[in-house]
Amino acid sequence: MTTLAWFHCFAGIAGDMALGSLVDAGADIGAVRRMLEQMPIGGWSVDVEPVLRNGIAATQVEVHCDETSIVRTHAHIQGLLAEARLPPRVLDRSMRVFGALAEVEGRLHRRPPAQVHFHEVGALDAIVDVVGTCAALEVLGVDEVWASPVATGIGMVRSAHGMLPNPAPAVVELLRGAPTYGLDLAVELTTPTGAALLSALASGYGPLPPMTVEATGYGAGSRALDHLPNCTQVVLGTQVAEPFAAGQPAIELSANVDDATGETMAHAVDALLAAGALDAWITAAVMKKGRPGHVISALVDPALSGSVAAVLMRETGTIGVRGRVVERWLSDRAFGSVMVDGHPIRVKVSPGRVKAEHEDAARIAARTGAPLREVARRAEDAWRNRSSAPEPILPPDNAS
Repeated sequence: MTTLAWFHCFAGIAGDMALGSLVDAGADIGAVRRMLEQMPIGGWSVDVEPVLRNGIAATQVEVHCDETSIVRTHAHIQGLLAEARLPPRVLDRSMRVFGALAEVEGRLHRRPPAQVHFHEVGALDAIVDVVGTCAALEVLGVDEVWASPVATGIGMVRSAHGMLPNPAPAVVELLRGAPTYGLDLAVELTTPTGAALLSALASGYGPLPPMTVEATGYGAGSRALDHLPNCTQVVLGTQVAEPFAAGQPAIELSANVDDATGETMAHAVDALLAAGALDAWITAAVMKKGRPGHVISALVDPALSGSVAAVLMRETGTIGVRGRVVERWLSDRAFGSVMVDGHPIRVKVSPGRVKAEHEDAARIAARTGAPLREVARRAEDAWRNRSSAPEPILPPDNAS
């Protein structure tokens, strides 16, 4: 069974926020520390503190370091990781994260990835954030990482290279191909470390994937924001099969009507179907001030939504039509014809079901005087009997 971790980046993502969310979701910080201690570097410590961010209970992880001035190359960090006795998946994931950073920084600074000098992301606290996040994923037994669309800020941010646009160039490059959106906040919501974690580890982006939810956690950023909980959410669970493949897109149009007669409403349904609606129906409703009314709806192909909406407005006199995007799934259907008392009746056939066409059955019922339901039943039985009977073997044309 596949265990998934889905990062909800509604306020962006940073290395400490990713690690904090996993700890908040249940990753044992002691087990994470023991993996980090396998690295051949010292002078660091990790503190974990419960905090609130806009009323949301979250975990803040702070990495304290002795050194601040060492600038490491990608080759140096590769050596550190290779020397550490990390579990294979933790080592692989950590290597991939720093590899993604080196590739992007190499493009931005026009030098080979192995010679890239990491500044902020090569500092000891960033190394602990990356390796700690990969260790926490391992502690939780996570097999696949997924993420939501990623929020970014605006304005400028300070870096070792001076002032840079927000989101930073490395963030933009690392999130190439990922769904992102900007918030009007002059805050670095997504950092290069957070973007690198997603770039290297995420199998895909989108809404919460199909899973049985088992845990969730929130990792807090270092500062509180006025109008946004500054944290990253992670949801953990076991993957389940998608109940449906993607359906056909359609538009559901509807309008509230409280001043039309039944005859007008019935005519409107016929007009909607004639205009190309896939289906149309009427639902009883109680309107404002307790007035009885109806909601008239139509399911249409997106290409016909405008013309069908115009018919809905014209035929009902409503002053407004609303619409929403939906999906529909169709079972396989086939059409055939059977004979009942010498009269042809069309039938619609789908898996496990056959249904006589109402218009044909009603016409034959009127001609013969038989009840409509009896005519429909006989047509449907005739199709079933024909479908289950073996095909007749016809003699050759020259047979006597």
